[in-house]
Amino acid sequence: MPELPEIETVRMGLAPALERRRLTRIVTRRGDLRVPFPPRFAERLTDREVKRLWRRAKYLLAELDGGETLVIHLGMSGRVAVYAENLERRLGHYVYEPPPSGAGHGKHDHVVIETDAPARIVFTDPRRFGLMLLIESAALHRHPLFDGLGIEPLSPQFTAAHLERILEGRRAPIKAALLDQRTIAGLGNIYVCEALFRARISPRRQSSTIAGSRARALAAAIRSVLLAAIKAGGSSLRDYAKTDGALGEFQHHFAVYDREGAPCPRAQCKGKIKRIVQSGRATFYCPACQR
Repeated sequence: MPELPEIETVRMGLAPALERRRLTRIVTRRGDLRVPFPPRFAERLTDREVKRLWRRAKYLLAELDGGETLVIHLGMSGRVAVYAENLERRLGHYVYEPPPSGAGHGKHDHVVIETDAPARIVFTDPRRFGLMLLIESAALHRHPLFDGLGIEPLSPQFTAAHLERILEGRRAPIKAALLDQRTIAGLGNIYVCEALFRARISPRRQSSTIAGSRARALAAAIRSVLLAAIKAGGSSLRDYAKTDGALGEFQHHFAVYDREGAPCPRAQCKGKIKRIVQSGRATFYCPACQR
């Protein structure tokens, strides 16, 4: 499932085609994804202007001028492609092409959104684990999807002191605590493994022991690995691709994730990457230098 860096990369790719643009035409090619589309979905979106495009945890949110917010989740296999002509290139590494004749008509192209950029945005989801909802903007924070979500790890409020405070007294392994979206929003298996390696912390370590220098190291590692992954366009392991169809590149820079048996990349460390299972999830780490 795409994690925070992948969703943030998609948000940046969508922004020039969607933010402060008016939605001119919406087509749904089925009645549901993971859940049914809201009643009168296309009608409620048509002619609305996107005031702001932002991300919360692993969700994309388009705040509309009619008082509602379009919530998008990519699920396991969802992709968003942007096709546009004469679109201002606000982000130099994104290339927008005119829509080919078949864009939006593929077997798994379930939603097509056209904007006055002009642009065509195509949501493709072969496994249909994604979702699209319309939620009243003023009540967004109370919706079950967002109520209780933890802090955003790239926000100024995410500090070592905050991390130490939310982990205080917790007996769960630190890997499990970091994957809990009520603790920190948006982290997933890949970036938790990578952050723990950068901080030299074992995924087995009890959460309550993350204090002082360990909390400072881990908070810095979480931020640095997320920023590096966003810069690389995210990680493409299975279905994920950027809005221009290109693959992310951070998978080429993994230190431990999916590298079982490989030598530890840390200079002077003689350890090898080990794979264990925690709460049903694969964990990769170096037992020699992560304590």
